[in-house]
Amino acid sequence: MKASGITVDIPGFGRRVIHTVVSDYTGTLSCQGKLTPGAKPLLRRLRTLVDLRILTGDTYGTARQQLRGIAVPYILRSKRQDLEKRALVKRFDLKSVAALGNGNNDRFLLREVAKAGGLAIAVDNGEGCALDALLHAHIFIVGASNALTLLLNPTALIATLRF
Repeated sequence: MKASGITVDIPGFGRRVIHTVVSDYTGTLSCQGKLTPGAKPLLRRLRTLVDLRILTGDTYGTARQQLRGIAVPYILRSKRQDLEKRALVKRFDLKSVAALGNGNNDRFLLREVAKAGGLAIAVDNGEGCALDALLHAHIFIVGASNALTLLLNPTALIATLRF
């Protein structure tokens, strides 16, 4: 059964119907390898609404353990993770994707989703956010829990993104 998705109509920005959330893990959902407190129940709620995909270079080697019971992360192994993330996200209907990221290796992920009419969110979860990630996002937010809450309560997106 296909998840219901998340729909939000943003005046001047447009209607977004999100069926897939593609997120980076390290620095986006976690800080120093540990999933942000409060993120686990939000991710569980989110996966009931959308197809949840987590892509990570797994810098700290903790993603599988930290995400147990939530999602199986796709561990990136290439030297060019930015290109690998871009290729992986292109497997989806980009206009129905919300992408979350914080690093230089997320810039193409965010750019492709934004360009195609999806929703690109740059997140600083305590390890900073690369300028290129910020420049390719529609919105910047501090904290993984805040980013996930935006998706779960999409009306909050209206206040930030409407014209």
